[in-house]
Amino acid sequence: MKVLVTVKEVAAVEDDFEIAGTEIDDTYLEYDLNEWDDYAVEEGVQLSEAGDDVEVVTVTIGPERAEETIRMALAKGADRAIRVWDDALEDAELLDVESKSKILSAVVEAEDPDLVLSGVQASDDSFGGTGVALADEVGFEWAAVVNSLDLDVDEQVAHVRRELEGGVEELADVETPAVLTIQTGINEPRYASLRGIRQAQSKEIDPQSFDDLGLDAAVADSALEITDMYEPESESDAQFLDGSAEEQAGELAGVLRDLGVVGQ
Repeated sequence: MKVLVTVKEVAAVEDDFEIAGTEIDDTYLEYDLNEWDDYAVEEGVQLSEAGDDVEVVTVTIGPERAEETIRMALAKGADRAIRVWDDALEDAELLDVESKSKILSAVVEAEDPDLVLSGVQASDDSFGGTGVALADEVGFEWAAVVNSLDLDVDEQVAHVRRELEGGVEELADVETPAVLTIQTGINEPRYASLRGIRQAQSKEIDPQSFDDLGLDAAVADSALEITDMYEPESESDAQFLDGSAEEQAGELAGVLRDLGVVGQ
């Protein structure tokens, strides 16, 4: 059995930063594994630990720099990784969901997995549509915002619980092969052990170009364009209260009285 997990390297911005045109300089960015994808990796590794002959493969779209982040997924138990990059992606500021799903679908077709796991969304663009779009592209069944998974390998069915709006949950059976988008809280992602980190150094990261995957360069033509980037102005000021709990409580009461929220 093969589980393919899509992962993404995302950037977190430092508290103080500068914007140059439509970009934030790398000096002010720290890169890490996307939070939702971390849960997807953990779910894949747990499936591997619970069953026999289960291979967990991660795939990411990213430059060579992203390999450091990919190694963290390998250190947590993934068996190997695929990194897709091409010269056609160098000038793409922001890939839309369609472009991502077409690129990832080529990997799915090449790997022929039994199950594809993807984070519900990415913390940088928050599109939340790549997993479902990928399922449509490859013709797999799918379930989104999955917060519980019980996989029946023999019956080729994934019994899932989905998180819906308003605190409602849905129980569903999804025939495999399938794409499941994984919600945070489905498990507790493990920390990479020192042994896992050492082992990750020898695990395979396979770089794939568009030519390798049989893709045309036009797949990188995103319908989205970043036209402006700016730091929004604050519409109100925040007041911080110092001192002990009693001092803060007294000062807060004074503020509320001054604002007319409470009586004198």
